[in-house]
Amino acid sequence: MRLDKPVVILLVLWPTLWALWFSAAGAPDWRLVWVFVLGMVIMHSAGCVINDIADRNFDPHVKRTKDRPLASGKVTVREALILFVVLILAAFLLILPYLDVYVFGLAVAAAFMAISYPFTKRVLAVPQAYLGIAFGFSIPMVYAVQQGGFPGEVWLLMLANVFWTIAYDTEYAMFDREDDLKIGIKTSAITFGRFDVATILFCYTMMLGSMVFLGYLKNCGAFFYLGIVAASVFVFYHFILIRNREPERCFRAFLHNNWIGATIFAGIILGKC
Repeated sequence: MRLDKPVVILLVLWPTLWALWFSAAGAPDWRLVWVFVLGMVIMHSAGCVINDIADRNFDPHVKRTKDRPLASGKVTVREALILFVVLILAAFLLILPYLDVYVFGLAVAAAFMAISYPFTKRVLAVPQAYLGIAFGFSIPMVYAVQQGGFPGEVWLLMLANVFWTIAYDTEYAMFDREDDLKIGIKTSAITFGRFDVATILFCYTMMLGSMVFLGYLKNCGAFFYLGIVAASVFVFYHFILIRNREPERCFRAFLHNNWIGATIFAGIILGKC
């Protein structure tokens, strides 16, 4: 479930928190905040389990993943499937008090994307885009619960999250590029080739631009834009890390994305969006 590696959990949580504060004009119901925080932790865990099931024949051939429980034989496929079902049921029980047609439909779609994402690495040239949509399903769910619908800002936030996911997960994929080429997995780091760094910077720019436009629509104060400026400085730091495509430095850039998410969230709160 990767609970000992909370980095990706936080990367999923930041856009959820952005949506919670934007959709509630800066004053979300704290019970709802806890429901979505716990729900995202559980769904991320479920996604990790199904990913390991799907990749159990690939992981033993990749240095970073060869010691995962399924790859090393410490856990059986049956045990992993039982855990996955338990996690999905737990996530469903969390949202039960808020269930309506919108939320139920989105919950089913989110579960489907969590199950199907690991298999997109066999067919899609940029599976990171699919991952960005899967990671962003909490955004329309938040708006469905708090506003009963999907205003235009939902799709702007989703767009920002997709671009951000492509950026940071390409940095992650650059760390595994050599192993992925050997075993035939498709990733954006392979697809973008020598344009990988330029594409990452483009995606960061589109993400930050989308957030600036959203801040304008939501009448955010100066602190919000200071948060965007700070996030831009972090992006420049990422460029310094990844420009020579050294795997360890690319992985450091990936981990550093939590500072971007946290800085934008601080700007949303302090900017009274």
